[in-house]
Amino acid sequence: MKKTRRPHTSTPASPRTCAAALCAFLVSACAWGPGGAPPAMPEPAHYGVEAQPAQTVAAQGVAQQFVTGAQPVPQWWTLYGSPELDALVDEGLAKSPNLASADHSLQAAREQLRGQVGSSLLPTVDALGTAQRQRAPGIPQLGIDKLQYDVFAGLVEVRYSFDIFGASRLNNAALAARVNIQAFQYEAARRALAANIVASALGVATLHAQIDTTEQLVALANAQADDMQKRYALGAVSHTDLLNAQQSAASIALNLPGLRQQLAAQRHALAVLLGRTPDAAPPDLDLASLTLPAQVPVVVPSELLKSRPDIEAAGAALIAASADVGAATAQMFPSISLSAGLGQAGFSWPVVTSGVGALWAIGATLTQPIFHGGALLAQRRAALQSYDAANASYQQTVLAAFQDVADRLAALEHDAQALDSASTSAQTAQGVYEETNARYQLGAVPYYAVRQSEQQWRNARLDEVRYRGVRLSDTAALLQAMGQPPTGVDAPAANAQTRAANGANATAAPAPARD
Repeated sequence: MKKTRRPHTSTPASPRTCAAALCAFLVSACAWGPGGAPPAMPEPAHYGVEAQPAQTVAAQGVAQQFVTGAQPVPQWWTLYGSPELDALVDEGLAKSPNLASADHSLQAAREQLRGQVGSSLLPTVDALGTAQRQRAPGIPQLGIDKLQYDVFAGLVEVRYSFDIFGASRLNNAALAARVNIQAFQYEAARRALAANIVASALGVATLHAQIDTTEQLVALANAQADDMQKRYALGAVSHTDLLNAQQSAASIALNLPGLRQQLAAQRHALAVLLGRTPDAAPPDLDLASLTLPAQVPVVVPSELLKSRPDIEAAGAALIAASADVGAATAQMFPSISLSAGLGQAGFSWPVVTSGVGALWAIGATLTQPIFHGGALLAQRRAALQSYDAANASYQQTVLAAFQDVADRLAALEHDAQALDSASTSAQTAQGVYEETNARYQLGAVPYYAVRQSEQQWRNARLDEVRYRGVRLSDTAALLQAMGQPPTGVDAPAANAQTRAANGANATAAPAPARD
């Protein structure tokens, strides 16, 4: 039995339905990118292999407390209680040439963004004026030996490109995100400069104290060698004992040049960080005048993603890469441009200024890429690969930040243990020295025994000074690793474009099949 095909009798779509479908298409067409949202990262219960303690062991009477969940301290260097240190940091932040260079580069990037946004989203208006005198070959058949004439023209042109598929907007969003990268990098550079100034100032103070103690050791060793020389002359000790004393004094003195070189280098580095010449290095801080921060904020891992500028910069790079994917996709769709011109032209000024010389033009251009040798599809694939690279870079940045904090927390605990042992050793050696000196006063022991016990005490004191400096420096490193409270550091005129990129790239759309 032959089937009869029934005629198609569907109702034509209404204009409202067509308009809604067109709007839905345009909205979906703008969502070309992967989205730009950072990947989900693990939120460990604690940073290190072992859970951090509530506080470190007490060393020199201070047990540092780890305040988990607290906000980072913006001006953390003030916790050391040293107005001189605060003044050094303020001077460096105000006068550092490196920081000034980064600031000017950021301002230049912001101006470039403003220029690109204005040129891509607003019409361009240009005025053209020309006056020419021309000569052309003659026409012998008509008895004309030459053609010579003047041309005068004045014109105003207006051009505008419709950003139907979001190519310009996405390009602007990518540039805005890159400006934000520079803004976060500038903040990271600013915080790194403060940390370097603090580390250099603490290093100078520690080296100064080490040199003072070492000079005392050298003086004691030289006195001991002189005493041995006298005793050897009297036949009270052997020549070997004399040589051992002289070798010990020389070995201790050998440490001084290296320490002094380190101190000079640290002073020079600190001066340059402050924007000074090396010869204008500031006075050394007194290590004993610095107060160790007793409470240290520990930002939880989920909040660390918002407080560290390096992580925020990696997130902005991810947004930029996502917008690049969208822009590369939008380039494969049609573009429409309008142009209009209005002016006067003629071969003489009377004609130009009369109604006869009026001219105008208006036009529209529709461009649809059809075949570009695979270049457009390759550009989109390259943008997708760059996005995947930015995604992986973000993850690595977060993991490195977790490691940084974990290392600093472990260092503070171990620093406290080492300093506690060094302090105990120094206190014990000092007690031995005081008792030996008392016995010498009673005539129970010779004076060289007092000098030897003092040497042991000074050596123990040298270790105590070194570990105190390390504890102060590692505390600064942890406070720096915590970042800063979120303040919404965004480049002006870039926020709207970045938010637009986030909203427009919420979903991914398939690429067109043609190129």
